[in-house]
Amino acid sequence: MDAPGSNAELRAFLHGLPGVDQVGAEERAARLAARSIKTTAKARAIDLAISMVDLTTLEGADTPGKVRALCAKAVRPDPADPSVPKVAAVCVYPDLAGVAAGALAGSGVAVASVATAFPSGRAPLEAKLADTRAAVAAGATEIDMVIDRGAFLAGDYLAVFEEIAEVKRACGEAHLKVILETGELATYDNVRRASWLAMRAGADFIKTSTGKVSPAATPAVTLVMLEAVRDFHAATGRRVGVKPAGGIRTTKDAIRYLVLVNEVAGPDWLTPRHFRIGASSLLNDLLMQRQKLTTGAYAGPDYFSLD
Repeated sequence: MDAPGSNAELRAFLHGLPGVDQVGAEERAARLAARSIKTTAKARAIDLAISMVDLTTLEGADTPGKVRALCAKAVRPDPADPSVPKVAAVCVYPDLAGVAAGALAGSGVAVASVATAFPSGRAPLEAKLADTRAAVAAGATEIDMVIDRGAFLAGDYLAVFEEIAEVKRACGEAHLKVILETGELATYDNVRRASWLAMRAGADFIKTSTGKVSPAATPAVTLVMLEAVRDFHAATGRRVGVKPAGGIRTTKDAIRYLVLVNEVAGPDWLTPRHFRIGASSLLNDLLMQRQKLTTGAYAGPDYFSLD
């Protein structure tokens, strides 16, 4: 789609989107979450979920050694079982993107880096662009940016649009995931508007949360975002991915999200190219459940390395 000519034009478009039925969205998400998955399908779903994980460490105490260990786990989640798929990406702060890039070279696992003054997004545009360029120069192939929620909630949609578009240009060949921080957007209507705004500005993915704000990802919010990418694809022919992040800790949670993807956006989104799960602790539960299906017994809690 063409860039909007004014904030009034963009406001008219975003406020002209169909409203979200809150009760209907939550009921449908709950109904889909209640579906049972048979054993064979569950095994396939677990492997698919593993392949969609963005294995993440975003702590002030992160060290190069911790990042290298996380990268080793991303490439070979269970050293004793080479049939376990590798994860989609490792996500780190920009100053550690070079460490991750070195550790993951040739593995096929992407290097994702948060940028643009993560998690608050409160910094001058020049600083956000420098943050993005530094991460890409260090080897990041994916950038997870945060929108200016203050500008969005104040109705300055054009400022948010232009900032996303500038960051997208700064990414070069790297993919851009735009974090909406849905827990601060207050309504499902705002989630839908922010989703369309980000996609029109050039997002390759839209992402629920930083994981630093509660609530983070929820099935109902993700359902609204999946509807948005489905409708955007129908309108433009461009397929944008979705990434729920924050609070997804169990295999049961992950499979619920895969059901949502299949039923709302469709099976074309059931690939790491178009759906990711941002997580730090989910992978171990997926590995434990996978081993239970394979061997009939759970591994001990200390069998898998801590993320």
